[in-house]
Amino acid sequence: MNDRPAAPEPCPPSAVSHGVGLAGLAGLAVWIVVARHYHMDGPHAGLAAVFACGIPMILWSLLIDKVHRRASTGLDWSNPRPLRAVVDGAVIKITGLWTTWGIIALFYVTGGWYMQGDYRYALSVISHAAPAVVLLSIPYVLWIDRHMLEPRDGAYAFGQWLIGGAAGRPARGAIANHALSWTVKAFFLAFMLAVVPGSFAGMVRWQTADLWTNPVSLAGFLITLMFVVDVAFATAGYVLTMRPLDAHIRSANPLLGGWIAALICYPPFVLMGPGGPLFYETDTRSWDYWLAGHPALLWMWGGLLVALTGVYAWATVAFGLRFSNLTHRGILTHGPYRLSRHPAYLSKNAFWWCSAMPFLVTTGSLETAVRNTLLLALTSGVYYWRARTEEAHLGTDPAYRAYSDWMARHGPVPRLLALIGGQRAPKREGDIQPARMTGGGRSVSPPRLKSADGCAAA
Repeated sequence: MNDRPAAPEPCPPSAVSHGVGLAGLAGLAVWIVVARHYHMDGPHAGLAAVFACGIPMILWSLLIDKVHRRASTGLDWSNPRPLRAVVDGAVIKITGLWTTWGIIALFYVTGGWYMQGDYRYALSVISHAAPAVVLLSIPYVLWIDRHMLEPRDGAYAFGQWLIGGAAGRPARGAIANHALSWTVKAFFLAFMLAVVPGSFAGMVRWQTADLWTNPVSLAGFLITLMFVVDVAFATAGYVLTMRPLDAHIRSANPLLGGWIAALICYPPFVLMGPGGPLFYETDTRSWDYWLAGHPALLWMWGGLLVALTGVYAWATVAFGLRFSNLTHRGILTHGPYRLSRHPAYLSKNAFWWCSAMPFLVTTGSLETAVRNTLLLALTSGVYYWRARTEEAHLGTDPAYRAYSDWMARHGPVPRLLALIGGQRAPKREGDIQPARMTGGGRSVSPPRLKSADGCAAA
């Protein structure tokens, strides 16, 4: 009998390397230092932060990771088709693309919330970029179709449906995935462009006079800084959904429940904002109000909130070029995704509980405290729902199933939850059962996908 311990089970490979996020973080850090030094707090400075992290990530991805050569891009650079062979198909695809963009423009114009507040800047950026994007789409489609193994993608299918007749019938499901993918990009890109300027300006304007002596001020600044990192990387992710970067959308979440769970967390559908049915901060005050007069507790609690926000930002940085809601753009298995399948959701919800303290209210009303607590619990439930729908979508990919199974055996958070629930972590297939030495290894069925902890999809 071999008594040697089994070799450690390697984690499935990640679609994104550590270097991509670190390169973007370095570029963003340089821009933040420059912006604070020269007090550049206008909306364009915030937009520049997106470029500051996005460009280094593009360079790292192409020059170091060489992602354009991966089989997952669906591209073959060694045997391009003749230009004349792709022109007809490119015309069909461009028809589908331009019509899609026209529908998105109509959506922006008719959506009243896009004419208000920070969304005005977002639409200004999109409208100024639109003419260049439309013109550049022609050479881009011609170029990419020469190298695509299967150029008849969702845009092509939509163009087929629009043109009809000789164009043929579109592939089953292709138009639906195309429509869902562009809905995700249109909705969330406008939202991210709307929040980037204010977030960046708040960080640049932050006064640092008492930063190292006041735990509340230090925590507030670092939390603001972490959110700047988060929104810059997320915005870059929505912009750079490009096949040569291997950052294209493989599939959009087809589940209605997944869309409902995600959209109710964002304006104009958000339920957790002031006046919303899940607003949990009635008669509450922030953490520093309740801990005032206790310096040690202020330092400790502020440090906890900074750490939770750091995990949240780290989870976004780990996506590199690929951050997006409601889509599959590759499977992440590195960074915080080796601790939990949903580190962003877990840290975000823990932050809300620790910062809002809904169970403490200034009026002393037990009824209000109970209601706030229940509403925040329901809010956390929404994120659990989001996690489950995302796993149901990603579970169709064998790469995600392998990652999820590995996490069930080795991930600290899933193992802790299993321990709390009185369950034993599933063993790797072929492992010997210590209590049953009469047989060989037995096969262990893959565990059901479960989550209590953003998702590992890039």
